[in-house]
Amino acid sequence: MTTPRRRRQKHTGPPRALCYVRVSTDEQAKSGLSLEAQRATLTAEVERRGWQLVEVLVDEVSAKRGNYRQAFEQARTMLAAGEADVLLATRLDRLSRSVADFADLMADAHDARWQIVALDLGLDTSTTTGRMVAHILAAVAEAEREVTGQRTSAALLAKRARGENVGRRSALPDEVVRRIVEARQAGRTLQAIADELNAEGVPTGQKAGARWYPSSV
Repeated sequence: MTTPRRRRQKHTGPPRALCYVRVSTDEQAKSGLSLEAQRATLTAEVERRGWQLVEVLVDEVSAKRGNYRQAFEQARTMLAAGEADVLLATRLDRLSRSVADFADLMADAHDARWQIVALDLGLDTSTTTGRMVAHILAAVAEAEREVTGQRTSAALLAKRARGENVGRRSALPDEVVRRIVEARQAGRTLQAIADELNAEGVPTGQKAGARWYPSSV
């Protein structure tokens, strides 16, 4: 059973912005991408555009903490719930680690009707040019997925033919894996799949009580 997406509440005031900052120890040492620098740039841009600042969300990545982006997932949840209208970052690579990641983010933004702004590229999906760039990136991502899928399938088949081990068995039941794969093939976004699995209480295969996120689907 599919959980219906809650209708986004119409907001009549100025756009409400969520600013997203991602930093790592190495970056802060080697570049101008410090937490303070990103925060100052983003809040100044929000003020310049006359937007309403909702919150500045920060992920600090380190070897100890790993690459999980809790603040980023919080931002996506807030945007999907209609608590903000724009996700703003200093650079596109703060928001996504690959073209495929960005395509998924764009799909979520389109479904829930919120916008993405990346200052380094002048990307603003509320504009015609911004949407055109986003569509091009999404098309590239889809082509990359198809090529990667074909290569992965061929490699796994070759390993099986040689009698090699193709990896440890997933902790997820086969029916859950099949459900996720079929949902992706049907064009569902990672956020939509995660929301549905959480709503139905489907176990993640990790520790008890763990939630599904787009990055873990």
